[in-house]
Amino acid sequence: MVVYGVYIVSKSGGLIFNHDHNVPKIETEKTFSYPLDIKLHCENKKIVVEFGQRDGIHVGHVLYAINGIPITGRQLDDGRDAFEVLENKENYPINLKFGRPKMTTNEKIFLASMFYPLFAIASQLSPEPKSSGIEVLEADTFKLHCFQTLTGVKMMIVSDRSQAGVEILLKRIYEIYADYALKNPFYSLEMPIRCELFDLNLKSILDQLEKSGISNI
Repeated sequence: MVVYGVYIVSKSGGLIFNHDHNVPKIETEKTFSYPLDIKLHCENKKIVVEFGQRDGIHVGHVLYAINGIPITGRQLDDGRDAFEVLENKENYPINLKFGRPKMTTNEKIFLASMFYPLFAIASQLSPEPKSSGIEVLEADTFKLHCFQTLTGVKMMIVSDRSQAGVEILLKRIYEIYADYALKNPFYSLEMPIRCELFDLNLKSILDQLEKSGISNI
């Protein structure tokens, strides 16, 4: 049972806090012969699989290393262009490491802003008045849990499907948000939360959850 991340969205829909707690690192390493039967393209300063998924390598995965040499953008750490290396027959057989793309801060901000209108639409679609909106969004590999405070701030947790007691965890996070963020004289509402005591207490709660379960937080 795992908590992957915690997100706090302001009442206006902006991401004001995020914490990646236990994001699984999925990487696949394989040796290829010439010609390369996977089509790659450069997207958002990353080399991404566009076509030809196989052996755990999927469309959307990012190329992280060639023959053990890490890649930044489309350039290897030794200065060579990754596409030039891949197109040169003399470099084969070649070892490539692929992995799931890491979310950037901008992508997290974008996703938070997308969830906000979905939450509002769900409230309006309810046949009953005063609907709380989306509380749980379930996918085949994870669950997204949401708790909206009385002021409209949303606490969100992405967890494993089997993680129990997330509702209790959300309310516990709300408590430390009130204690360490809202009571901080240097914190302004709607602004990103940069409070060391809040960070430390959140990490402590998540670590305690993993060690001893939801009943001890």
